[in-house]
Formats: sequence, C-alpha cells, structure tokens
Amino acid sequence: MHYNFDEIIPRASTNSVKYDLRKKIFGKEDVIPMWVADMDFATPDFIVDAVRERAKHPVFGYSFRSDDYFRSIINWQKRNHNWVIEKEWVRYSPGIVPALNFCVMAYTDPGDKIIVQPPVYFPFFSAIRNHGRVQVNNPLKLEKGRLNMDFDNLRKKAAEGAKMLFLCSPHNPGGSVWTQKELTEMVNICLDYNILIVSDEIHCDLVLPGYNHKPTATLSEAAADITITCIAPSKTFNLAGMATSSVIISNKTLQEKFDTLMEQLHVGMGNLFGAVASEAAYAKGERWLEELIAYIDGNVRFALDFFEKNIPGIKAIRPEATYMLWLDCRKMELDDEQLWKFFVEEAGVGMNKGESFGEGGEGFMRMNLACPRKTIKRALGRIKYAIDCHMNAARKK
Repeated sequence: MHYNFDEIIPRASTNSVKYDLRKKIFGKEDVIPMWVADMDFATPDFIVDAVRERAKHPVFGYSFRSDDYFRSIINWQKRNHNWVIEKEWVRYSPGIVPALNFCVMAYTDPGDKIIVQPPVYFPFFSAIRNHGRVQVNNPLKLEKGRLNMDFDNLRKKAAEGAKMLFLCSPHNPGGSVWTQKELTEMVNICLDYNILIVSDEIHCDLVLPGYNHKPTATLSEAAADITITCIAPSKTFNLAGMATSSVIISNKTLQEKFDTLMEQLHVGMGNLFGAVASEAAYAKGERWLEELIAYIDGNVRFALDFFEKNIPGIKAIRPEATYMLWLDCRKMELDDEQLWKFFVEEAGVGMNKGESFGEGGEGFMRMNLACPRKTIKRALGRIKYAIDCHMNAARKK
C-alpha cells in the first residue's frame, strides 16, 4: 500500500485549532498555518477502520483498556525502540501536557525547583509555574547547527537543590536526538543529586534517517528507577484529538504516587475511541511510519535546500527528528514582535514565535513541515517574496 501524503485535505470548518483559529491567533484568515504540531495528512486507514468498526456498536458507555491495548504499546516499544516494558508499568493520561502536570503534582511540592532546558516545548513552563514550583533554566547551546546540552551548567543547577528535570527527547523545537553518551551524562548528574527525570518522548517515533532514539529509561536500572516516560501515538499517527497517551513508570513507589493522584483527580477513565485508535496505531503502524518518515525527510531536505539557496538570511537548523524546522532569523535584525508581524502580515505564513520556547528562542521561529510538499513550496515562496520586498525597501531608505 502507498499512502498519499501529497493529498490536500481541507481542514477549515472542522473545529481545527490549526486552521479555524487563524483569525484569533494571527489576526487574519489568509495565513498558511505552519504552527501547532499536528499533521495535515490523513489519519491512516487502519486506524479509521478500527474506530468505524467500534462505532457500529450503538452504546458508547464506560469502558476499560483491554489487554490488547497494553500489548500493542509493549510490542511497539520492543519492536521499534528495543525497550522491554511490562503492563504494570503503563499508566493512562489524556495527553502529554496533562501528564507533565500530573508528575509535578505527584512528585514535587510547592516551592520545589524543576529544571528545564530551553528553548523547549513551552507547556513545560506552565506545568511548573501553575503549581507554584520554581522553574530553573539549563539553557541548551547552539553549536555547529545543533542544540546541545550544557552539562557544566546542569550540574551547577542540580547542586542548587532541584527535585525534577523535564527532558524533551527528541527535542522540540530543535530536533536534536540525544545520544546515549549525552543521556548517560545527564542521568548521572540526576542520580548524583537525587533528581527525578520526566522524559517527554512523544516524538520518539519521528526520527529521521541516520539517527536512533534511545529511551532514557533503557540506559540502566538506575536510570529507569528515576525516570517517568511520557509517550503517545498522537504525533506519529495524527491522533491529537483522541486525547490518549501513556506514562511508563517502573519504580513501584513512583507508580503508587501517580495512581493516588489520578484517583484523586478522577481522570483515569479515558477516551473510548482514543483507546481503539491507539491500539490500532501501535498494532499496525510500521508501514505507515516508514512511508511517513520518508516523506517528512523529503520535506526537510527540500526546505533546507530552499532556505540555503533562496533565503540565506534565515538559517534553518537541520533536525534529527520531528517534523519541525527551527529557523534562526536573527540576521533579519528584527525584534520578536517585528519578526512575528513580518511573517504574518507580509509573508502570510503563521508559525510559532521562538521566544515562546523560552531562553535562547529569541530571534527564532518554529515551522511545521508535516504537510503536502506543495504547501511548503507555497509558504516558502511567500517568505522569499516578502524578504525580497523587505530588502528592496531597506535599500531605498
């Protein structure tokens, strides 16, 4: 079977955050939306078929997650990430962002310090601040076109008494796939200072050719003992609307604390169709993923080449994973508000502000490449035209 990733699927008027909130987010409708991290590709047929089959039954009452549901997750991790997990380790969450908040609530107290590595997925910040915890930055370093960890700074911040570290692996927005050596050094620091690791691995399946994802918890028994891993089929299979993800915890004490919180909040029941979709995705998704990665890799290569040849004033950071492109726009010499207005008002392309990803994001933009290539060509053409006009106007002054 060949999946058609070139198909343009109209998404307006479907209550789509990406499309139907353009006026609210960007102030205008005529914007190519390349921001929020979902894909413009059709959810694969085997998932749609599974949901349709379940929908034939006329009762959508209370349900539980079956052994097949758990087995699909276990087998997927073993086949694709060489990670042997047990059913007893797997917990449900309605999403990765809720899981981050659950972990903060379950494992830390108000006033505790939590380390983040900006520029990074911005819900990390609110999950800390909204619960009265203290955000501690361990900024990544942009070196030779890659965002790298600063271990000297991490050890310094860890020594100041942090209780938890939020890890984004693979990294969003920079696309770094952390190597075993990098992860080992980070874990060793956390072990030295008794710091729990919450590893957001939602992009773990979206690794581009030439790279390999290493689950943090697989480094050693000691690493597994301090790591809470968050995964979901939502990015891989375009299922964000299904509100189904998993939290994998091998440490029994940490399991009990997580379970206690979930029972207090009464959010563990889950989404009937989300469970059906998740099971189908993990049970049958290898061929889809193989073709998806090939297409996204083609999009990345096309965009990188276009920027290099036609828009040299913007440096696109080559991602090792995800379908995001981290754009260094600092040579444009615009502040963050001016940069936002330029792309929205002059180019008509809606992206995420780099500054929203925290320290180190100033002067950057995040571009979503999970769309048909013709959409990328249209967006890049708009950006090139706008920059050419901008430069011509500057020369005349």
